[in-house]
Amino acid sequence: MSAGYPNNEADETLALRLIGWIVADSARADRMLALTGLDPDSLRHSLAEPATQGALMDFVINHEPDLMACAADLAVDPAALVAARGRLGR
Repeated sequence: MSAGYPNNEADETLALRLIGWIVADSARADRMLALTGLDPDSLRHSLAEPATQGALMDFVINHEPDLMACAADLAVDPAALVAARGRLGR
């Protein structure tokens, strides 16, 4: 976790839900792995790391169709995903 950013369980939970959304679709998961350089084992081992959570949130947030679809599927406002990402630190 970055210094100066409090641990916010709600934001971490939202990040993990977003990651679940990514991996629930094999084509989307394959694209994420290709773009991030992660492999399934390193993803599993780093899920609790704020850097991994943030990178995967960025993966969704920076592609508007994914942001809108993820927000709809998770029943949250897209702005809530962006705000949670900001609070997780960079």
